[in-house]
Amino acid sequence: MRKRTISKEEYERIVAAEKATKDKRISRKLSVLMLRYEGYDNQTIANRTGISSTRVVHLVGEYFKRGLEDFAKKKYGGNHRNMSVAEEEAILQQFKERAEAGQIITAWEIKQAFDEKLGRDTGRGYIYMLLARHGWRKVSNRHFGSVWNHAQLFLSPFLPASVCMATTHSSGL
Repeated sequence: MRKRTISKEEYERIVAAEKATKDKRISRKLSVLMLRYEGYDNQTIANRTGISSTRVVHLVGEYFKRGLEDFAKKKYGGNHRNMSVAEEEAILQQFKERAEAGQIITAWEIKQAFDEKLGRDTGRGYIYMLLARHGWRKVSNRHFGSVWNHAQLFLSPFLPASVCMATTHSSGL
């Protein structure tokens, strides 16, 4: 079995990258490489870093396959949404105008608009997170004996609850 070795120049670049990073995951991965250069075996590296010895083997192989720049790149984070914030705001703008005019807006209507724009079904969770991200809140009917469905949501962007409730009861209920 051929053991891969890390050169002095590579080690110095690894140390510099480890000092520059603020991400704990990347720091741990680079620590594995530094310990490997220092001559420790996989089990000792695993014990010192708190990861399995199998993962140590995979990390060293990944480093030699991809190189330092790609190895030390952060894989997680960023916008994993279906569309940009500006696109979301553009779709919500039509609903905001209707809500400010006193109309009842439901999450179902907003979901249908987003489904149409994306060309596929979005989950309810996505819509609720999107509404929270843009400052919308739930306003529901508080009259228990009325004909309103208690599960129906009345959404309002930035409007006080008194204004929203006044607009939901304009039919005299």
